[in-house]
Amino acid sequence: MHHPPLPTRESLREVRYDIRGELSRRAHELQGQGRELIRLNIGNPGAFGFRAPEHLQQAVVAGLAGADAYTHQQGLPAAREALADFHRRRGTPNASAERIFVGNGVSELIDISLRALLDPGDEVLLPSPDYPLWSAATILNQGRPVYYPCTPEHGFLPEPAAIEALITPRTRALVVINPNNPTGANYPPELLRVLVDIAARHRLLLMADEIYDGITYDGAEFNPLAPLAGDVPCLTFGGLSKVWRACGWRVGWGVLSGDPLVIGDYHHALDLLSALRLCANVPAQSAVPAALDGPETIRELTAPGGRLHASRQAVIDACASSRHLSLVAPAGALYAFPQVVGDAAADFDDQRFALELLEQESVLVVPGSGFNVPASRHFRVTLLPDAATIREVFARIDRLLERMAARVAERRVA
Repeated sequence: MHHPPLPTRESLREVRYDIRGELSRRAHELQGQGRELIRLNIGNPGAFGFRAPEHLQQAVVAGLAGADAYTHQQGLPAAREALADFHRRRGTPNASAERIFVGNGVSELIDISLRALLDPGDEVLLPSPDYPLWSAATILNQGRPVYYPCTPEHGFLPEPAAIEALITPRTRALVVINPNNPTGANYPPELLRVLVDIAARHRLLLMADEIYDGITYDGAEFNPLAPLAGDVPCLTFGGLSKVWRACGWRVGWGVLSGDPLVIGDYHHALDLLSALRLCANVPAQSAVPAALDGPETIRELTAPGGRLHASRQAVIDACASSRHLSLVAPAGALYAFPQVVGDAAADFDDQRFALELLEQESVLVVPGSGFNVPASRHFRVTLLPDAATIREVFARIDRLLERMAARVAERRVA
C-alpha cells in the first residue's frame, strides 16, 4: 500500500537559506568524490582555524560541575548580570538582568522575538540585502517581510525616506543589522538617530542585530543602537559566535530596552516563550562573564597586521585589480559583497555563476539573491580564510568572469 507524500508547511516554500542550501549540498557531493574545495559560504571561525579564547574555554570547564540542571529560562543569573553591567557601561537605558534573555545562539532569539511580536499578516521592515534568517523567521511566524533597499551606490546604508515610505498600519518592527551581514556596512550615529526617530513616530520595535559589534576595520567605530533609542522599544542581539569565535557553543543574548510601561507585555511574552523551551545551553553560558570582563582578543585580528585585516585587504586589492568586479569595502563584520560589472555582468544570473564557480573552479560562495536582493549581480565571501587563500579564490573568480565576458563578446560579434 502506497501512501501519498507527507505534506509539509506551505509557508516553507517561501523560505530560503542559500548559505547552507543547494549549492552547499552540491559541494558536499563533490567533496565526497574527492574534490578539494575552498568554501567561503559560512562565517564559521572554527572551520578556518580560529579558536575561542583560552580564558573562555577555562570558564566553561570550571562551570561544568554546576551545569547539569536547568537554569532560569532567561539565562544563567551570572551571565545576565555580566551582560547587564556590559550594557550599562555601553549606555543602554535601564539595563538589568531582568531584561536580558540568553538563547541557543542569536538565531533562536530572533525566532522567539518575532513569535512574541507578530500576528498573521503583520509586517517587519528588513534590509535588502538581509541576513536570510530574518526573512525566514518572519515568514514562519506568519509575518510579512518588507524590504528597504541598501544599495552599493549608497554605501549599502539605508535611506530613511525609503524606509518611511514602506510603513503601513501593519508594520510592527524595524530591523537594523549593524555591522552588516552580508555587506560589511557600518552605520553612522546620525543615520541611527534618524532610524530611531522613524521608529518613535510610527511606534515600531527596533530590532538591532549587533552580533558583529566588535569587528570593525581601519578606524570605523561601531555605534550601538539602544543608547540612541532611549525610551523607544529596542531589542539588541549579541553573542559569543563571532567576536569570541565560539559559534558551536550556541550562546546568544537579547537585551530589551525602552520605556518599561511600553515593553512590559512584550517582556512577558518573551519570558513565556523562553520558558517553553526550558532554557539555553547551560555549560557555555559560563563563558559570558569571562568574555565580557576578560582580555580583549578581537582587535589583534582586525587591526593592521592582523589576520582578518589582511584577508579583508586581499579582497579589496583583488576587486580593485579586476575589470569584472566592483566592491564597497567592508567597514565591519566578516564578509565582503562584491558586484560583477562590465561584459561579465551581461545576462548575469548569480545562481548560475555560483554553480559554475563551484563546478569549474572548486570555490563555494553565496549568490547575492540568497540575501533577498532582486536582480542580484553580487556574491558574498567570508573574510575568514588567510590572505593567500583569498588571493587564490579571486584568481579563480576572475578566470571564470573572463570566460563569461568572452562569451558575451563572441555573441556580440556573431
